[in-house]
Amino acid sequence: MKKENGNRELKQQVGQAAARLVKNGMICGIGTGSTIAFFIEALGRRIREEGLNVNGVPTSYQSRLLCREYEVPIIAAEDCSELDLAVDGADEVDEDLNAIKGGGAAHTREKIIAAMARELVLIIDESKLVPRLGSTFPVPIEVIPAAVKYVTNIVIGLGGDPLLRMGVNKDGPVVTDNGQFIVDVRFSEEVDLRQIDRQLHCIPGVVETGLFLDLASQVLIGTGSGITVKTTQSGKKPILLKPDIEN
Repeated sequence: MKKENGNRELKQQVGQAAARLVKNGMICGIGTGSTIAFFIEALGRRIREEGLNVNGVPTSYQSRLLCREYEVPIIAAEDCSELDLAVDGADEVDEDLNAIKGGGAAHTREKIIAAMARELVLIIDESKLVPRLGSTFPVPIEVIPAAVKYVTNIVIGLGGDPLLRMGVNKDGPVVTDNGQFIVDVRFSEEVDLRQIDRQLHCIPGVVETGLFLDLASQVLIGTGSGITVKTTQSGKKPILLKPDIEN
């Protein structure tokens, strides 16, 4: 589902900015994706050059391998009950900092880490900002394989257009780190995604959705003119960047 685009420099900028939010002694949740790769690289640099003492909790095998490559110490999520901070990317973010995640098929673990964290910071480039969730990206649903046909049938009844995500350079469907399948669902503009999210969670066989509602406290956005910071007045308290970052 993930596709590389031409926003490498913007992703690098927000990844480096997010790494500056990490403080000594923190346990930090680490998301998955191309933007997070820059965050991990920058965090590893701070550890080497500044002697920063932190532990990362990766959300996927991909992030775990990158943490090892850049010498970021890691601990397992099952050994934590709370995290100081979580940093992750997103496929879409709306004006209220709600997001769709799951293009990398890691949204179940990412949502667990987001819920465990005192603060969730999303890092994106400006192309990910949307007026309405679902405008450009489907809602990913992680589903137990035995329930795929059952779940897709119910989703159709809810007004969705489901599609089982297939692998690239691999025969058959995408298999998550949890051993499950991903069903990507398009919904019309008229659908209330909050209600849909509640309904999806009631379907046997659905593990988790890619709708991240009311979880983020701050979003760092890479733009052609620099980094913009958006915060929410409700929910978790945002971590503020240095004054030289545009607000």
